[in-house]
Amino acid sequence: MDKHFLEKIFKQHLESPPCPSPKIIASFFTNLLESLFPDHAKIKFETVKEFELHFQKLKVELDELLTKNPMKGYVDLENVADDFFEKLPYIHSRLEKDITALYEGDPAAKSRSEVIRSYPGFYAIAAYRMAHELHKLGVKVIPRIISEHAHSKTGIDIHPNARIGEHFCIDHGTGVVIGETTVIGDHVKIYQGVTLGALSVDKTDAEKKRHPTLEDHVIIYSGATILGGETTIGHGSIIGGNVWITRSIPPNSKIYYQARMHNSDTDQTDLYVYKENVE
Repeated sequence: MDKHFLEKIFKQHLESPPCPSPKIIASFFTNLLESLFPDHAKIKFETVKEFELHFQKLKVELDELLTKNPMKGYVDLENVADDFFEKLPYIHSRLEKDITALYEGDPAAKSRSEVIRSYPGFYAIAAYRMAHELHKLGVKVIPRIISEHAHSKTGIDIHPNARIGEHFCIDHGTGVVIGETTVIGDHVKIYQGVTLGALSVDKTDAEKKRHPTLEDHVIIYSGATILGGETTIGHGSIIGGNVWITRSIPPNSKIYYQARMHNSDTDQTDLYVYKENVE
């Protein structure tokens, strides 16, 4: 092999910033998820003390990950692990409500345990909830690795910086994309193939709100694409499958795509049907 090439790559290894491997970070996430939800757990605990020691070990593990991770701008590195673990009751409470939304929102779900054990939507939302809290604490890289781990397992891509309310349901989920500055209210349901994206991918827009807002009690059906930081889907609205939206929709609206045929099989006109006040 070319010596200059090896020297070039070796130099990159030397200059690479310290960061735990994605496998180690994914292992921490899965261990924490198993600890919070016994339906995922590989091991059982005999006493509360044993369980408490297990959580202390997980906290030490996170502290070690943070020590090895680039933390530009974060002042109080020593307390990050403590702060995150103090948030676990809040995270667990949010996830319990998400489980309820998934269970009640899918007629095929036979139990809450089935949702926890087998639903990709739950796994992706759990990864988001944990990654989001780490992101809020100023942690770099690790939250994104957690979300990308869930993305690789479920096909659901949720940026850790997105803001998502309570009782969130992703049904089926494959191909869902939720961008960095997306804001989602409470009791929102999203089906597979939905994109909540940006109109612009210009790097100069990195600090702007680029992704849409979904208000409370919105349903987005499969294949819909909603783009733009100024685009708001009003509360109680229903967005049909395969719709492309780049402007705001008033509350309590329904918008869907319909193909209309004229005269022959080849004479086809596409029609958007838009209804307001669907209450």
